[in-house]
Amino acid sequence: MNELPHRLDRTIVIEAPRDIVFEFFADEERWASWWGAGSRIDPRPGGAMLIRYPGGTEASGQVLEVKPPERIVFSYGYASGSPIGPGASRVSISLETIAGGTRLHLAHEFADERARDEHVQGWRYQLSLFANAVTDRLHANAEGAINRWFQTWADPDSDSRGRALSAIALPAVTYRDRFSCITGREELSAHIGAAQRFMPGLRLSQTGGLRHCQGMILVEWNAIDQDKGVKGTGITVFVLNADRLIVSATGFR
Repeated sequence: MNELPHRLDRTIVIEAPRDIVFEFFADEERWASWWGAGSRIDPRPGGAMLIRYPGGTEASGQVLEVKPPERIVFSYGYASGSPIGPGASRVSISLETIAGGTRLHLAHEFADERARDEHVQGWRYQLSLFANAVTDRLHANAEGAINRWFQTWADPDSDSRGRALSAIALPAVTYRDRFSCITGREELSAHIGAAQRFMPGLRLSQTGGLRHCQGMILVEWNAIDQDKGVKGTGITVFVLNADRLIVSATGFR
């Protein structure tokens, strides 16, 4: 490979464990999930790399270095030869475990300054797609935790509520709405018990599916009185961490 004096650097933080993040460089299906259908990678030194962008543009190269789950390096360039030929630049991606997830650092080295500048927005966009692909995988089963959250609001037994919250939420989980400013699982369980006492027979019922973006989940719900039907509607926004636990919930009516 020719001398590559011009470098583009980008760093992002993804709230997911490093092993899961690295899967998207080592598994063809996951590689294609953030590049485009038909994209392929053979994640070993000398293995072929192919990217097929949704618009039909193709880029290709070769895996130069791989150290799971820490680092991968591959050459990169376009089948058309413009703005760089196949394999004529080098991409290095490093993953570092940090509190709350993984720090990803990308370095893309070019022979030509102009080609480097043309890729700044491309990597900003592509790594955003990457972060969403990773967190979509991480939280693919989030509906189970959200369902259990709503069931907890109808559970009259404090011990049972405590066990449920322990399974789905951090010890310091926060809950906020117009009538709540709560921190901690025990305080939240007591708050739910008080809500049942002062609003007997009222339960929350999720409506529609989850809307998810990078660990933030939006859920619509109805407040239903067992005798009078729907008493109100609302939205709760949940924040989940890299361990798939609820960090916070904020309700809007």
